[in-house]
Amino acid sequence: MARVALVTGGTRGIGAAISQALKKAGYTVAANYGGNDEAANTFKNKTGIPVYKFDVGDASACETSIRKIEADLGPIEILVNNAGITRDGMFHRMTFEQWSAVIRTNLDSMFACTRPVIEGMRERGFGRIVIISSINGQKGQMGQSNYSAAKAGVVGFAKALAQENAAKGVTVNVIAPGYIATEMVQAVPEEVLKTKILPLIPVGRLGEADEVARGVVYLASDEAGFITGSTLSMNGGQYMV
Repeated sequence: MARVALVTGGTRGIGAAISQALKKAGYTVAANYGGNDEAANTFKNKTGIPVYKFDVGDASACETSIRKIEADLGPIEILVNNAGITRDGMFHRMTFEQWSAVIRTNLDSMFACTRPVIEGMRERGFGRIVIISSINGQKGQMGQSNYSAAKAGVVGFAKALAQENAAKGVTVNVIAPGYIATEMVQAVPEEVLKTKILPLIPVGRLGEADEVARGVVYLASDEAGFITGSTLSMNGGQYMV
């Protein structure tokens, strides 16, 4: 029986690539989304991957929805915490609403989505948790104090969780992408991309969502059982840790 994987934010951008790569690798995949029904239904019809709408920052909603997914598909053995938002602004002008919205979706979701599956993983003696962070969680980014804080926070979360669960066959790892050619990045004016972004990337190009997805597939595999508590930087050499 195929292992079940849940990908949060799994119907668009990097998340959509991860969902499809896991399905291609033989997993039974459930893709979470937060609000865009049209995009989610288009994704579902295109890929055949079932979609589940819930707020990853709401612990009660996550508990209820994850139980529904497990009833539909089976126990979740791979969790990809990918969902995230931005609410950018210079800190001296940032509102608490901008701060808390990002912390809630990008960091509180680590508890809300992981807590309902961790006990089952421990009991079965197998689990793979992969968290999508960001280059900006490693180096910081002007105008993103909220986002950088959350994306740095998930790294600490992963290291602690990895230590707690290693003996139970559960690994916890992070992928920190740099600039990836998603809708959001491609919406940046071409002149800004060419003069302000690409010159900072030694390989001279944006990353592809499929490249991140392949990293997730590997970390989710049986073969990656000796890797835990690690952060894989995928940024074309822009920031070397």
